[in-house]
Amino acid sequence: MKRILLAAGLAVTATLATAEDTSVTYVVDQSYDDVTFSIESAITDKGLVIDAVNHVGEMLERTKGDVGSDVTIFLNAEVYNFCSAKVSRQVMEADPMNLQFCPYGIFVMQLPGSPDQTTVGYRVMPEGPMKAVQAMLDEIVQEAISE
Repeated sequence: MKRILLAAGLAVTATLATAEDTSVTYVVDQSYDDVTFSIESAITDKGLVIDAVNHVGEMLERTKGDVGSDVTIFLNAEVYNFCSAKVSRQVMEADPMNLQFCPYGIFVMQLPGSPDQTTVGYRVMPEGPMKAVQAMLDEIVQEAISE
């Protein structure tokens, strides 16, 4: 399901999750650098620490010839990994197997066919306690794309 939202005067296309979907994504008419800066700020403004930034786009571009490809998948693509002691404790006290979802990730990408748009999103979490994590992720993304 797609919806067009207006956030702070910016057009935002949101792909909201259905039962078959694995991620929630938002496409914004903002530069990649602006979105990544806003994501980093939104995460750290919540007192969270970014454990890692995975430079997936750079890795795929650098290694495409090594694996016999000439396809550029992303102009830019990174995944921000972080955890929340409060939310993690809440969901893991409910079920220790929720450990498998930590750290949490928010991805940001820019596709070759849409260089003026940036996509930001996160994985859909399972029903139950993990929806608290999904709510936190959506709050971070919403804060970042509304700036």
